[in-house]
Amino acid sequence: MVEWFLFLPQIRVPVADIVERARAAESAGFTGVAFMDHLLAPGAEQVPIWEAMTVASWVAARTDRLRIGHLVLCDAFRHPAVLAKQAVTLQEASGGRFELGLGSGSVPRELVRFGITGERAAQRRERLERSLEVLTQCWGMAGATEYVQAPQPATPIPLVLGGVSAPMLELVRKYANWWNLPAPEIGRLPELLPAVGGARVSVQQMVGFVGRGRSADEVYQQSTRRFGDHVGDGLRCGDADELAAYFTGLARGGVERFYVWFTDLAPPETLAEFGESVLPAVERALVPTGR
Repeated sequence: MVEWFLFLPQIRVPVADIVERARAAESAGFTGVAFMDHLLAPGAEQVPIWEAMTVASWVAARTDRLRIGHLVLCDAFRHPAVLAKQAVTLQEASGGRFELGLGSGSVPRELVRFGITGERAAQRRERLERSLEVLTQCWGMAGATEYVQAPQPATPIPLVLGGVSAPMLELVRKYANWWNLPAPEIGRLPELLPAVGGARVSVQQMVGFVGRGRSADEVYQQSTRRFGDHVGDGLRCGDADELAAYFTGLARGGVERFYVWFTDLAPPETLAEFGESVLPAVERALVPTGR
């Protein structure tokens, strides 16, 4: 069965509206919600953005079923021993609904501006590898070490990693429960799939949903005005039937989870209509048929 996560960057909207959207996603049948992790909003540095772990904790406390995660937490922002403790605490407080998405940092300028690190990409990846080693030791997953913390997770905390480079895919094979593929790289899925080992596959997809009473041109123009022409292949616009066919095709190609990023910022009415139309259509299409 395909899993649906709402990707909900905590930008532009009050915290109360984030909670409202998360609850709407839960009611609409989504599996989970994921946030981003930046000190400044990417591409819109004057726009307010809320802190990632605090928002995740707040939403977890105000939902019942949604899994809670990030695409992704920035490794350099938190010492791995501290992050390990935060993750265990949120996992326990949420009743086992937390997932840890972790990356090496996608905006180097942000890391330099705040005096966090000036490391190059390869060095940040090496730091990420060390952090993953410490995390698993803190959780008691790597034998007895000086890093083991108490309490350890009562239930496993899934690890989500992304990326398509050979070094990142090596980390995916070694540590990840989920491998996330950005939408612009979807064409490489058949090529990359054998390289992720036992990790399950997710795709982050920006969506311009042509809901009732809207035209495709209107939605496309609004999407590109809001996010810029740079979204390119990362944007998929369509009505319920078109999007259901698109997601069904990806699911048949091995994708088990979709992180849906709505270009209209996911108001409750969009989530409700998407949940009523696209989600069940994909589920029906994936039901095996007899001969």
